[in-house]
Amino acid sequence: MPCKKISLHFLLISHLLSFTLAATNSSDILYDIYPFVRVYKNGTVERFIGAQTLPPSLDPINGVRSKDIYGIAPKLNVSARLYLPKNTVDPRKKLPLLVYFHGGAFFTESAFSPTYYNHMNSLVAKANVVAVSVNYRLAPENPLPIGYEDSWLALKWVFSHSEGGNGTDPWLKSYVDYGRVYLGGDSAGANIAHNMAIRAGLDKTGRVALHGMFLNCPHFWGKKLIGSERGGDPQKRAVMESIWIHAYPNSTGFDDPLSNPAKDPNLSKMDGKRVLVYVAEKDILKDRGLYYERTLRSKWNGIVKAVEVKGEDHVFNLRFPNTTKAMKMLNQLASFLNRD
Repeated sequence: MPCKKISLHFLLISHLLSFTLAATNSSDILYDIYPFVRVYKNGTVERFIGAQTLPPSLDPINGVRSKDIYGIAPKLNVSARLYLPKNTVDPRKKLPLLVYFHGGAFFTESAFSPTYYNHMNSLVAKANVVAVSVNYRLAPENPLPIGYEDSWLALKWVFSHSEGGNGTDPWLKSYVDYGRVYLGGDSAGANIAHNMAIRAGLDKTGRVALHGMFLNCPHFWGKKLIGSERGGDPQKRAVMESIWIHAYPNSTGFDDPLSNPAKDPNLSKMDGKRVLVYVAEKDILKDRGLYYERTLRSKWNGIVKAVEVKGEDHVFNLRFPNTTKAMKMLNQLASFLNRD
């Protein structure tokens, strides 16, 4: 019997090793964007982070409920996780709605990963808002602009539950104040959130109307380097550029308006009344985020504020959510989502 266990264990290890070697040796690496993704010439995609998922649940500590929606665009695999706070006993008191787009360099993570499940649970409980965390398709299997199109479909689906719409989800129909809808996102998700706000401003149907938006360490770039992009770590700079090149191989380059909002002729038409931008002092994307704030001030007729968090790096609040600075940021976001 012991020999049988050993042999089965050996066979399992051998199988795993052979799979790994086959993926590595079947062909050369096409590109490697560590710590996100490695893509081989034979089509194999290896993701280093963000593959783990957690199911929706009732959080026993803060009372937040969550559920998954797969009917947004079933044939396209566009889905979402919805969150409902504990304090919904009075259906006459409608709550703000946050539509959130996860980060992960357009290549990794999901609305169902532990990072975003925990983040949304905490934010929904603290702010007492309803939330929709959008699960868009990822590059490289689904290169941009697919992620943008998926996100727009999800946003239109959300607003189909507003007055006069045909949406049927009971949480979105019963508890949401559609005069107080916010977008939010981190890193690549912040990029998506911004571009959804632009699209909402251009939408002639009037079915999507936003109140505000917060962006956490937004992933923007440009052909002309600015600030720490010029004198910073060249390896980090190469990663940032490689992300856009491979996530959107058919873009017009780093000055594509989807990557560089300062080059967008429609920036002044962006929907919403107020924007809150967070940047981290040690993040290579910091100066691009601050430049975004200055550009909005000059071209957009709304209230915009940037907060630089000293001593921290990219999306620090997601990686270390229990630190003093992360908790302070959580409180500030909760306050922002409850402004009239």
